[in-house]
Order: sequence, then structure tokens, then C-alpha cells
Amino acid sequence: MTESITLAGIASMVGGSVRGDEDAVVSGVATIKAAGNDELTWASAPLHRAMLADSSAGAVLINDGFGDTPMPAIVCADVDAALVDVLGAFSPKTPGPPIGIHETAIVAESATIGKNVAIGRQVIIDAGAVIGDNCVLHDGVVIGEGTTLGESCRLWFYVVVREGCSLGDRVTIHTHTVVGADGFGYVSRSGTHRKIPHLGGVVIGNDVEIGASTCIDRSKTDNTIIGDGTKIDNQVQVAHNVQIGKNCIVCAQVGIAGSTRLGDYVVVGGQAGLKDNIEIGSGVMLAACACVPSSIKPNTKAAGSPAVDYRQFLRENASIRRLPDLINRVHELTKRLNKLECAADDKPDS
Repeated sequence: MTESITLAGIASMVGGSVRGDEDAVVSGVATIKAAGNDELTWASAPLHRAMLADSSAGAVLINDGFGDTPMPAIVCADVDAALVDVLGAFSPKTPGPPIGIHETAIVAESATIGKNVAIGRQVIIDAGAVIGDNCVLHDGVVIGEGTTLGESCRLWFYVVVREGCSLGDRVTIHTHTVVGADGFGYVSRSGTHRKIPHLGGVVIGNDVEIGASTCIDRSKTDNTIIGDGTKIDNQVQVAHNVQIGKNCIVCAQVGIAGSTRLGDYVVVGGQAGLKDNIEIGSGVMLAACACVPSSIKPNTKAAGSPAVDYRQFLRENASIRRLPDLINRVHELTKRLNKLECAADDKPDS
């Protein structure tokens, strides 16, 4: 963690320029409202201009063309990307066990442990497992028989990676997530449910991050696959034999049923549900709470239950909001029609 940085130092870090005193120093990052005079804030939206006038921030990170600011500014091409670098500079060191194997850990003799590996309290590593260089296994982690971790993986408290799974390099898995549990598969005969054995594994690519309390199930045969660079949020269910492509975003509480395929760069909003054995094309964006019963073509947006094209979803919702007025109009027209019919019935026969 850096205690303080000059504005010139931050500008160099993010590839920007300073407008104001380059030697001014900031010691942290905070929002526009919360920032003190020794802290850096950031602004990118038009509504931030008015907010800056009442801010006590010592400096502000802005995009090119943002305009004048009441405090010194660091001007850069991309505020959001620059903010990642700045937050990283001010972040405290990530806690974890020291390099070595804690005396309470249980490591099988046939397991292979790489260089500079940190293994915490009560970690269990079964026979034939391979732990790559620079990995960190926090307290209570369980690595199953024959499972392989690449380099620089970090598994947080009580993560379980069962037997026969494979993690690439730089994989992060957060607390209480389970990788490689049996898939949910049964054959129902004569009133009973026979469990289907799941003999496959889970293969996770490089630079994947998986949130807390997520479950990624093993396949019946072959493997459940998570592609390079994909990020999965908390409390997500990925069923057996699912394949998720590269650089996908899967938000919290999503459920993906068995054997479904996601292409690359797919975004799945929170609480969406995907049916089994369908294909979601590359570049698809699914809105939160979408219920997806069938395959979706690449580079489209879908929303609703059942999910439809996003533009159609907006039209349908606009129509639904008009329903109360339309119902009132129908009632009024019905009354007028009844009056006309009654008046016609009262006329004498010609």
C-alpha cells in the first residue's frame, strides 16, 4: 500500500497530465461527496460537474474534455481504467498465509507443490494433486485427488476443488465455492430416482475469477469448461457439462442448466436462468432476471420471461403500462355500446 502519491506520480501511472500543482500530494481515494482535502476523487458523468463544486477533494481524475474543475485535476483518456490503477496503488497488501506449509495442513506424499507456495491452516491436498508456483491456499481449502492448479492461483477460505479438476494460471476463487461437485442427474424408474454417475471433471482457463458460494459441477463425461478471462459472481450455479467461453461476465444468482453452451464475451445479468442444452452465441447480452428457454443468436440483446429480443421486450412493457387506461376505455366503450343497443330496442318497428 502506498501512503501518499504526488499528482505527477499518479499522472505518470495512468498516462495522463496534471492541471494544477503537480507536487500536490494525495493519500487515498474517495467518492466526490466523501473525499477530504488529502484525497483523490473521480468524475466522468455530466452530473458530476455540479457535485464537484461542493466537494472537498484535493484533486480529481477526469476524462479529456471534461471541462474546468474547482480543484487540481489529472486528465486522462479513460477514467474507469485509470481508477483501477490508482486503487491498486493505494490498496493494502492482500492478507494470506506466509510462504510454506502450515503445520496443521495435510499434504499427501504424492502431491506436487511448486515454488513459493503459501498453504494455510487445515488445508487438505490429496494424492497426485499438483499446485503450481506462487499459489496461495487460504485456511480450510481442500484440493482433491489428481487436481491441478496452474501458477499464481489464489483460493480463499474453505474453497473445495474436488478430484480430477484443472485450473489454469492466475485463477482466483472466493470463499465457500465448490468446483467439481456431482452434477444433478437422475434416471426415474418405478417411482425411484437413480443417481447418474458423473465421471468427468471441470476445466477452468487462465485469469478466471469465481465469486463466493458458487457451484460449478462436474460432467457425466468430458468436462465442464470455463474459458479464459471469464468472471463469475457470487452464488452462481453452473451445471454439468456447461461450456462458458472466453471473457464472459456471469452476474450473481444466475443458474445455467446442464450442457448449455455460452460463446465468448457473453454477459448474463443477475438472477437470469438458462435452460439446458441451448446455445448462447458470442456477444449476447442477457438482462437481469431473464428466463432463457431457447438458443440465442450471436451479438443480440434479450430480456424478459421468456426472453425475447430487447427491443421487443421494451415495446411489450410499454404496452403493459398502458393496459389500465386501455381497460378503462374498453369499459367506457362497452357502456356507450349498451346504451346505443338499448335505444335501438326502444324504437317502434318500422
